[in-house]
Amino acid sequence: MIPLKSPGRWLRPALLSVFAALLTGCDAAILNPKGQIGHDEKTLLITATVLMLLVVIPVIVMTLVFAWKYRASNTKARYEPDWAHSTAIEVVMWSIPCMIILVLAVLTWRSSHALDPYRPLDSDKKPVVIEAVSLDWKWLFIYPEEKVAVVNELTFPVDTPLNFRITSDTVMNAFFIPRLGSMIYSMAGMQTKLHLIADETGRFEGMSSNYSGHGFNKMHFTAHSVTEPEYRQWLDTLRGDGKALDLAAFDALGAEKNHDWYPVTYYGSVEDGLFGTVIRRHVGDNRHLGMKHDGNASAHAGHEGHATEATAPTAEDAAGEHAAEAHGGHAADEHVVEEHAAHAGHGMAGE
Repeated sequence: MIPLKSPGRWLRPALLSVFAALLTGCDAAILNPKGQIGHDEKTLLITATVLMLLVVIPVIVMTLVFAWKYRASNTKARYEPDWAHSTAIEVVMWSIPCMIILVLAVLTWRSSHALDPYRPLDSDKKPVVIEAVSLDWKWLFIYPEEKVAVVNELTFPVDTPLNFRITSDTVMNAFFIPRLGSMIYSMAGMQTKLHLIADETGRFEGMSSNYSGHGFNKMHFTAHSVTEPEYRQWLDTLRGDGKALDLAAFDALGAEKNHDWYPVTYYGSVEDGLFGTVIRRHVGDNRHLGMKHDGNASAHAGHEGHATEATAPTAEDAAGEHAAEAHGGHAADEHVVEEHAAHAGHGMAGE
């Protein structure tokens, strides 16, 4: 018979070797950021982890030391069966964790405001505005100032702030480019915001980090950080080769519920106010799910379509919508629907 200790002698090193081999293929994008926000989040993550380890590591070490020192076979250890209290131990056990929690609280408060996804980034360069719409199961990116659009691909100049306006034409999704930092949700009938920047050129993978159906695992895209001349050349390529994106073309795109990765598609022109139109046509659905115009909560049943919990627009939003319709244009997108999404701070969502 093989002794019980024998398998453990070779099993532990074997498991460690397997785990090490698996980890060599990992690309920890969050720990290798390429943008200002990503670097700040990495610093926050490491700092918070180190502060918490100040408690965790001593506890683990003392547990092992006490278990060895006071084992039954150690007859030289002090034996005090009537011991019940130590003021010194109580002070150490409570004061150190309380101080660490206080430091973490201050750190979290400051970083939550500093890394607010709605907070614009300071820069001498004019931001690039990008309107992102999540569909089944692809991402549509509209450049309203350039009047072009593209599916499943982002291109932007390096060292230039990116102002994202995000919504959904279907169920709730989550927009996430790990190397640039931040994750924020997209919801139908609402607009969320996100501000990012890339500090160097390169290709960064983006994704939807919120399960949304059968094609969810194929809902990814590539973000290209390029030089300013390359960015202008890319825009010229879109305008020369792309198709026109109006509401009819948008509806046709959304109707294609792809289960495989949707190929990159260019649109050389975009209908004015298309992003606002997408938001407006879901506003009634969200009111049905949420609050009455007088602010009183009400429960509604039987809502058809994608079942997504959301906070409904308030009376002020309704007034803004009617005012926008009265002026007969789509330009006042942000006056149609205020940002109701309870946006998460820059951080991982865990998104």
